Amino acid sequence: MDVLIYDTTLRDGSQGEGISFSLDDKIKIAQKLGWLGVSYIEGGWPGSNPKDLEFFKLAQRLDLSHTRVAAFGSTRRPNTPVTRDGNVRALLESGARTITLVGKTWDFHVLRALETTLEENLSMIRETISYFKDQDREVIFDAEHFFDGCKHNRDYALQVLEAAAQAGADWLILCDTNGGSMPWEIGDIVRQVKKQVKIPLGIHAHNDSGCAVGNSLAAVKEGCTQVQGTINGYGERCGNSDICSVIPNLELKMGFSCLPAGNLKNLSEAAHYVGEIANMPHYSNQPFVGHGAFAHKGGIHVSALLKDPLTYEHIDPEEVGNHRRVLVSELSGLSNLLYKARELNIDVNAYDAETKRLIKEIKELENQGFQFEGADASLELFLRKAFAQYEEFFQLKNLKIILEKNEEDDITAEAMIKVQIGDHTFHTAAEGDGPVNALDNSLRKALNEVYPEVAEMHLSDYKVRVLDGNNGTAAKVRVLIDSANQSDKWSTVGVSENIIEASWQALVDSINYLLLKKRM
Repeated sequence: MDVLIYDTTLRDGSQGEGISFSLDDKIKIAQKLGWLGVSYIEGGWPGSNPKDLEFFKLAQRLDLSHTRVAAFGSTRRPNTPVTRDGNVRALLESGARTITLVGKTWDFHVLRALETTLEENLSMIRETISYFKDQDREVIFDAEHFFDGCKHNRDYALQVLEAAAQAGADWLILCDTNGGSMPWEIGDIVRQVKKQVKIPLGIHAHNDSGCAVGNSLAAVKEGCTQVQGTINGYGERCGNSDICSVIPNLELKMGFSCLPAGNLKNLSEAAHYVGEIANMPHYSNQPFVGHGAFAHKGGIHVSALLKDPLTYEHIDPEEVGNHRRVLVSELSGLSNLLYKARELNIDVNAYDAETKRLIKEIKELENQGFQFEGADASLELFLRKAFAQYEEFFQLKNLKIILEKNEEDDITAEAMIKVQIGDHTFHTAAEGDGPVNALDNSLRKALNEVYPEVAEMHLSDYKVRVLDGNNGTAAKVRVLIDSANQSDKWSTVGVSENIIEASWQALVDSINYLLLKKRM
């Protein structure tokens, strides 16, 4: 049995705090959603701004074989003929073959927000839906505040659904617009509606009580066959139902089909892609698609994983395009190190004294402030050095950094570095926006003649954490550097009382990791 996924990231999701999509952003996201294979993409509200109207023109050129593009808007205004309503006209001009109309179902909203009569609201719904059906459009009716309306005046909320059905709506979407309903309430109300309405039902849940995904699943269990939501749960206030959790739960736990066969494995990539364009932090512990969703740290857990991954994983991470990660930290045991070594194809004897010594050393380094669970590249270099699977690419002979501040408050930084590569010594200098940037530029300049591939990489993030703030400016700091090239991303760590030294450690690890991978 199919459940259709209606994605509203480009409309409802863009209403989330801190999110603003350009026209180009919206086109890119629409293409990615089409690649994922959702059934509907809600492109926006063409009556609200020129950008959304332009999006619908461009969207007609996209190859979206599995996906329909929907335009969102409201029913006609009170006491206004449908043919003279500007929002209705903009919806028609969008060219979208699917029109999603939102209408009031809570009598409180009709009287207070619209300031019209209950009967006029029903006329607005009937006339607007009929108009678009006469224009040969698929019409999805979003019954706004339906669950709150049903709790306060059940008869009127059902009258609204009946009016939409009589006018020819293809779908009735029950909306928990304030996000305050509980899953058992959603299930009970959907079950009642299902007995009285024969048109296909859908669910649109907000997350103000943290129940949006659960509410969506409860609604499907009782008969809804469309789920509206957003990638990563983006949306106004606390967000919308996160389809990155809804889809795998429906497919893997409830036996429904939501995406074209084989497309579920594209979910993690789509989630991260949209997050990058939205410029929003991607939460590591996000279910299914988070970077840490299948990360294991405790030694007892990893020991069991070595025997069977099902001991501590509810699904195979590859089913949603994610992957298992085993973290090595002060909580680790031999099992963590064995798993990591197996992952890196390093031959390690579980009972070897050197292996046990390494675990002890890792725990001591973590106690000093190193954090290998967030710096896989530094950990791999550490292990390969310990098991003689690494050769030095270069050696530092001398390093000097000069900072200069003039009377105009301009600060310049220059780094002079001498490194040895084989029998040759390279002595270079470079300026930068700060000491770390100057250090990076100077080191790359010194290595470039022998290792031109360093020009391919760039630092994508730089984080500093003070570890013992009570020591003031003498406190130890941890520097985490994220690096990337066209095909890979990796993270390295450095710790010292001197921020330049900590940065140097992480920077050197980053370059050494790149050079190691290029030669493997």
